[in-house]
Amino acid sequence: MRRCWLAALVWALAWGPEGGGIARAQDDGVTEDSILFGQSAAFSGPTGLLGTDYRAGVLAAFAEANARGGVHGRRLDLLSLDDGYEPEEAINNTHRLLDEERVFALIAYVGSPTARATVPIAAAQDVPFVAPLTGAAFLRDEQWTNVVNLRASYAQEMAEIVERLVLDLGIVRIGVLYQDDSFGLAGLTGVEDALAKRGLATVARAVYPRNTSAIKTGVLELREADPQAVLLIGAYSPVATAVAWSRHLGMDAVFATTSFVGGNALIDRLRSFGQFGLYVTQVIPSPTSDSLAARQYRRAMAAHSSGVKPGFVSFEGYLAGRLAIEGLERSGQAVDRVVFLENLLDGEPFNLGGVRLSFSARRNQGSDRVYVNLIAENGQIRTVQTLAEDP
Repeated sequence: MRRCWLAALVWALAWGPEGGGIARAQDDGVTEDSILFGQSAAFSGPTGLLGTDYRAGVLAAFAEANARGGVHGRRLDLLSLDDGYEPEEAINNTHRLLDEERVFALIAYVGSPTARATVPIAAAQDVPFVAPLTGAAFLRDEQWTNVVNLRASYAQEMAEIVERLVLDLGIVRIGVLYQDDSFGLAGLTGVEDALAKRGLATVARAVYPRNTSAIKTGVLELREADPQAVLLIGAYSPVATAVAWSRHLGMDAVFATTSFVGGNALIDRLRSFGQFGLYVTQVIPSPTSDSLAARQYRRAMAAHSSGVKPGFVSFEGYLAGRLAIEGLERSGQAVDRVVFLENLLDGEPFNLGGVRLSFSARRNQGSDRVYVNLIAENGQIRTVQTLAEDP
């Protein structure tokens, strides 16, 4: 924390108790009365609702802080740009955010392929990259000293659902349908690693292109292997289509998917197909629970994002915003990027209404928690302790 003390000392010498002295040069995005964050995410296309909901959660947290007078007197602002879940657009947006808009930090990017394309750009300029909506393993690598991951990894999500399938239901024949990019490969690797630890292997693997629902060929390939369970690594639209098409073909498998699928958007798609009974791993508690964090989130959404239905994605966005706020609070009036990152990664653990996050200089992931949820026949989501519970 030595640099934090040095930054505070520089501020004290520059301004002092009388407000005199020379002005301290401030980082991009920081003025006397505001701090500007930047976001590139999908707000259009097949994954657009993920970006929309994630942004809504961050904005609710920022608005909540701004209503209290901001952080150390500074208002928090968020500039969001649409990348359509395409890496090339995410690259263009990131250059604009950093080189033209001069944001202080990047926050709430959505997706593995877009993060893989943009993290090196942020790292080259030592810009914080906070709480991307992805559990990809590469973002947990120690080389990325500017990355702050809030959530558990896809490997941890897959390890949990594989364990539940094997131990709770005795399932050993597992197939995978995955998106053909870094996100899908991260999920597939997590499944295969979890199975290998039990001396098992996938019975079938099938892929589909990103930003499409072209899953029929993949489903037909899986059906040939007659799996007992199918793990779906994708966004809400292709996942819902895969479940509906598989059941139309008479597949009697257990279906499960990851947190990136969202929640509300998936339920809407499943309802349109008349299909439920899908397991979803999540990395945060239920947004409808009675936990303090969930209650705080719902109040903030009602006050500042009333047009967005509460759900897992906006709840995670709210926690991402809260984490950034806590990092700024700890950084003091003389905030800069170095101080901000040190207070996130090298400081004391965070307690966001009972959601506990712990980082260190060698660990840029705050939480390891994974929850298994069931989307029941009525479209309601409930957290389950065992898959043996009656759906």
